Amino acid sequence: MLRKITTLLVAVALSLTAFAASKYPDISHDELKAAMAAGTVTLIDVNGSQSYAKGHIPGAMDFAALKDSFAAKLPADKSALVVAYCGSPSCGAYKKAADAAVALGYTNVKHYSGGISGWQKRGEQMGKL
Repeated sequence: MLRKITTLLVAVALSLTAFAASKYPDISHDELKAAMAAGTVTLIDVNGSQSYAKGHIPGAMDFAALKDSFAAKLPADKSALVVAYCGSPSCGAYKKAADAAVALGYTNVKHYSGGISGWQKRGEQMGKL
């Protein structure tokens, strides 16, 4: 009986993890680069202002510095692509910005799971203050 309960709990935990992970679909590196080149993405860096000052994906906004002006910095079109990222694939801080965008009515919110470390590993240029 205990084994069945344990198996059930593990199955529920895995299902919840899969649901949480799918809430914000990943955008691939190539898709992000294409959206950046086309000017069709709003990028949000959730690494904190000190990290942002040291380097960020070019064109990204510093979520920590925006505070009350976050809504004003997002596009008027609620279906516009909004991409949040943080430090690395294991970082979950991006959800703060993604959740905030969804709460404001945005419907095309994605996650760049590589984060700033993945961007750098690809040899991409960094934005700096």
